[in-house]
Amino acid sequence: GGLHGPRAWARARARQVLDLLDRHGLERVHLVGNSAAGGAAALALMAEAPERIDHAVLMGGAGTGPLPRAVPFYDQPTRESMRATLGRLVADESAHRELLDDLTDLRLEQALRPGAEAAFRSMFVDAADGPPPVDPARVTAPVLALHGECDRVAPADVSARLVQALPRGRLHVVPGAGHWIHVDRPDEFCTLVGEFLSA
Repeated sequence: GGLHGPRAWARARARQVLDLLDRHGLERVHLVGNSAAGGAAALALMAEAPERIDHAVLMGGAGTGPLPRAVPFYDQPTRESMRATLGRLVADESAHRELLDDLTDLRLEQALRPGAEAAFRSMFVDAADGPPPVDPARVTAPVLALHGECDRVAPADVSARLVQALPRGRLHVVPGAGHWIHVDRPDEFCTLVGEFLSA
């Protein structure tokens, strides 16, 4: 069993979200997909059930580009390397030291669970050499791709290429933000998302 490859993973997550929407009686929603995993799942959901998604926001790429060596944790799976990996998600570690320290143990515990490394490599490392999880041309909903100017996980051109392939996509690069735009620039993030969803 298990999910092998980014396409299978993204489709499975899309089905989970659809099940959640059905369970709560939500016919049509807005969607925010964070980073490669959340973005890939969001793209899969928009492609498979376009009638259910009104607008979508994708942050920091969507599993549609190579994963650089910015995520080195499994090369040396220690608390220190997890903390270093989390530090790469923000533009200025010193501004978010307490949050990053608090998340380190939780993320370390998750990353060391049986099967976690294989799942990570299937979702991300294998995706670097293959096609995107979903053909962006199949996505008909309006999509806002947000990307941090200082993103050290995925360069902004990953989102720029995605937006070019989306029929109704647009890109906004957030100055001074890293991969976690919502952490580095929470007010600007909320304003951008709110304006896009209410347009």
